[in-house]
Amino acid sequence: MDIAFSAEERGFEKEVRQFIAENLTPEMKRAQALTPSVFSDPDIGIAWQKSLHKKGWGAPGWPVEHGGPDWTAAQRWIFEAECARAGAPNVNVMGVKMVGPVIIGFGSSEQKNYYLPRILSGEDYWCQGYSEPGSGSDLASLKTRAVRDGDDYIINGTKIWTTHAHHANRMFALVRTNDTPRQQDGISFILIDMKSPGITIRPILTIGGDHEVNQVFFDDVRVPVANRVGEEGKGW
Repeated sequence: MDIAFSAEERGFEKEVRQFIAENLTPEMKRAQALTPSVFSDPDIGIAWQKSLHKKGWGAPGWPVEHGGPDWTAAQRWIFEAECARAGAPNVNVMGVKMVGPVIIGFGSSEQKNYYLPRILSGEDYWCQGYSEPGSGSDLASLKTRAVRDGDDYIINGTKIWTTHAHHANRMFALVRTNDTPRQQDGISFILIDMKSPGITIRPILTIGGDHEVNQVFFDDVRVPVANRVGEEGKGW
């Protein structure tokens, strides 16, 4: 298919190429080329995120009122294509592309004001707490439980195959807050500080010997109720 860009879009393409030439270092390209998955090494990923944020390009898909660049679909395609062509690190998948949009769509004003700037700047590095030893493709059967205790939840359970948990300072997780006849009900979406007492991270080495994924254990971990995104039991 022949895609004909407008003169304005060609100008944007030139701007993207110039930005990449000025900010993508040989060290970043070399490290990205050796990355075994879609998750860039945190050091180079965060460095690239900081460069994008300084330019105002830290979250291509976000609304402009939350720091997005207000690009057209064509501009987003050009940006992604040029970054891929140049071998640039991937944009922070867990932060920019996963938890950020959830906070934008369902978070409180306080959560948006606190977390979104930290995602854009690369100050927070996120991991995802979904899969469990007995709940992978059948995620609704998850067992990790959060029990309300005043202004906190007390979380007990475990998550597995947690990519970059050993690097992350934040986790977004699905936990069970209520027992309901329908498994998908009673699940809440919680933001967790990975430095909280009671969290243990156990590495899982891949067949290639890489340490990318982990099992994370929660033993009486206290998380403020204010860290729940959306209504209790409506995280699914």
